[in-house]
Amino acid sequence: MTAGESPALDLERGHVVVVGGGLAAARLVGVLRRKKHTGPITVVSAEHRAPYDRPPLSKEVLSGARDDAPLAFDAAKLGVDVRLGTRATGLDTATRTLHTDAGDLSYDALAIATGATPVLLPGTGTQSTLRTLDDALALRERLVPGARVVVIGASWIGGEVATSALAAGCLVTCVEYGDEPFAGALGPDVGASTRPWWEGVTLRTSTAVASVEPDGVHLAGGETLPADVVVTGVGVRPDLGWLEGSGLATDRGILVDARLRTNVRGVVALGDVAQRWSRHTGSHRLVEHWDEASMVASAAAATLLDWDEGPEHDPVPYFWSDVFGRKLQYVGAHRLDDALVLDRDERGALRRALWTRDGVLTAWLGVDATKDVVKARTAVGGPVEALA
Repeated sequence: MTAGESPALDLERGHVVVVGGGLAAARLVGVLRRKKHTGPITVVSAEHRAPYDRPPLSKEVLSGARDDAPLAFDAAKLGVDVRLGTRATGLDTATRTLHTDAGDLSYDALAIATGATPVLLPGTGTQSTLRTLDDALALRERLVPGARVVVIGASWIGGEVATSALAAGCLVTCVEYGDEPFAGALGPDVGASTRPWWEGVTLRTSTAVASVEPDGVHLAGGETLPADVVVTGVGVRPDLGWLEGSGLATDRGILVDARLRTNVRGVVALGDVAQRWSRHTGSHRLVEHWDEASMVASAAAATLLDWDEGPEHDPVPYFWSDVFGRKLQYVGAHRLDDALVLDRDERGALRRALWTRDGVLTAWLGVDATKDVVKARTAVGGPVEALA
């Protein structure tokens, strides 16, 4: 990536504009202040709520255990100008101007942390998604005993929603295009091992959805599944439309190197919107997990303060999910052609999965194996015997 010729950010007077109001944005602001940046910082967020944590939305919030998930973010103490309900509409990197629906903002350095938005399916019927706090609260109100809930996608979010819907007494059907649940993330063999977890859910795999209409979910084969609630969990996509003409290099997300640098000097991207270079896969990857958004701020702040020097950010990927009373934790990044070993307990239930390539551990999955995560994370990239 080219770095351009512009000077580094002036620590005393440089104006940092952060686009986005999620975890990555909140952590970045805090790190900048801890690194003694005393210049103005403006946070522009399309949401009307102060930064909050997202993992509890599909767990404690959806189940009713809590009503919010605030982050430790004190704008006044940090001396940050937070502009909620303000959407970025365009970017002129030549003049360093951010266009918003509330007017233009000039900047010396820019951080883009706008996250991603859920993918919706065709049709005129109502599709619930689970990305924001408002989404979680609205969906919770609809998960009532006897409600016919159709979850589209046997994904992590689909499994978490199905878990809460079952607990609320709903009649739950899950429709999955792939052959097995969780196959998109874990592959068909591991996915098949999770089928017993879906007890109580009518799980329909190898099933395509044509559209979501007011009378229910229309399947590609012509069948209609009546539904009181339809939850679509087939993935998310960074919104890149507002960056058209900005000169930023994009693919599925904003392309950045391991220091979060875009191809335009003074502009970084982090969190779900960033397609970051990773030596673990030898490619640019969208890393759409909480752990990435939580950890990336230090490297992004260091880059803003010194464009040409600083640490790279390329940790071993990690994510977790709580589904059907189990905690799943995954570290690494496997390929479809990696060798797979499944470890089962005496009853045949899945405990761990290990992926290897030429004797090297590429990924590890544990089921209720929290005590082993640190060791597994250290072992990834080395000989599989290191886990012994």
